[in-house]
Amino acid sequence: MRRKEEVTGQSMAPAEQSAGLPHFSLLGGPLHRFGTQLGLVRADTNTLPLGMVIGAILGGVWVILNLTRGENPFVLSNAATLTRLFLAIPLLFLSETILGPRLTQFIGSVVRSGIVPGEALPRFSALIKRVTDRQNGWVPDVVCLAGALTLTWIMPQLRGLRLNWGVQDPIFVAPTLAQGWYWIVCLTVFRFLLLRWVWRLCVWTFVLWVLSRMPLRLQPSHPDGVAGLGNLEVVHEHFAPLILNISVVLASSFAVDIAAGTLTVEEVYPRLGVVLILDAVLFIGPLMFFLPKLAACRVQGIIDYADLSERYARTFEAKWFHTRSPTNEPLLGSPDIQSLADLGAGFNRVRDMRWVPMGKALLVRLMIAAILPFLPLLLFKYHIITLSTKLITRLIGL
Repeated sequence: MRRKEEVTGQSMAPAEQSAGLPHFSLLGGPLHRFGTQLGLVRADTNTLPLGMVIGAILGGVWVILNLTRGENPFVLSNAATLTRLFLAIPLLFLSETILGPRLTQFIGSVVRSGIVPGEALPRFSALIKRVTDRQNGWVPDVVCLAGALTLTWIMPQLRGLRLNWGVQDPIFVAPTLAQGWYWIVCLTVFRFLLLRWVWRLCVWTFVLWVLSRMPLRLQPSHPDGVAGLGNLEVVHEHFAPLILNISVVLASSFAVDIAAGTLTVEEVYPRLGVVLILDAVLFIGPLMFFLPKLAACRVQGIIDYADLSERYARTFEAKWFHTRSPTNEPLLGSPDIQSLADLGAGFNRVRDMRWVPMGKALLVRLMIAAILPFLPLLLFKYHIITLSTKLITRLIGL
């Protein structure tokens, strides 16, 4: 009777859990609701129009203020400014548009698949509800806005300047309207949006940390090779636009410094290494939380499959090889041989199980997103024709 209840409970748990799980989303807050009211947030997840409008307003005003003074804003020295306003801000909203639904889907999938068992559901549901309620509240946006305003206030001091626009930098001696608009308004908004993503990354990392410490029902023989957590790797592939955004902003800043002669292309290489390490910590590091559980699952799976394989192999040999156990069953087409092969394949699958829900494809995609924006910096060192000649020469082996 007890065994029947256990089986019934396991078969019904995923559906029951999915029905009782609160909706999870890292999107929300005053800005999100304001964009929804303006019709700039579509289907509650597509926030790209909101980001494009914000970037266009900030960048458009900055361009107009420069043009009214007879200055050309579209020069290399303004590359970092143009990138932040017209590219980076929309990319931040594109990142949440792409990633938001994937995070929601993953949380639902770990419940529907039964990875989160019934006894852990109340705790998990409480966590999801608490996180979602906080994301929909005012606190995250207020904290991020306060942080952005604080940075705007103290950055001149960090640059060795006075808050009343000191005398060490011409920009701060007699700032134009365009410069004041960018340094006070545009950068504050950009930092606010960037800090919102820092907050979300911290929240997502916390959710994965709590999830990794729950009594998860993992399956060592799962076809995804990570005991049923393969969907998590797919989720983190969608962090690529955010990584691309970080590299775009940094690469544009480096381009301005290289053009000004304060930085060389060679000095970018160690900085790129730091960027790759930072990206790995932020977007790969949280996956390491599951290493102890996946390692233990693999070891236990090998023990279980080794025991099952030993018992099956002994029975198989007793049936087909021992003369004391004759059988009239034809050898050709016998399901015993196919079952032995399937058992061997299952054992190999468990033995090859990964300890972290991460594969080469994830690393390659994230690395490409991080490195790609830095490639144009090579044009400062090599002429396009020279660079193309070298690449072709290497390609054909000369």
